[in-house]
Amino acid sequence: MKVKIFDEGHEKDLEESINEFLKDIDYVIDIKYQVAISVFAEEQVYCFSAMVLYK
Repeated sequence: MKVKIFDEGHEKDLEESINEFLKDIDYVIDIKYQVAISVFAEEQVYCFSAMVLYK
């Protein structure tokens, strides 16, 4: 089993990164998805991440 971690600032970027990675993968065990939000001054900062478990 192997693990690949993705971390992007926008959900569409995360989607594109994962889809590109999965083109070369034969067997996906699981995908874990997470969103984190923080506030810095008057700006909201989003972090979209995923962990792909694969063989």
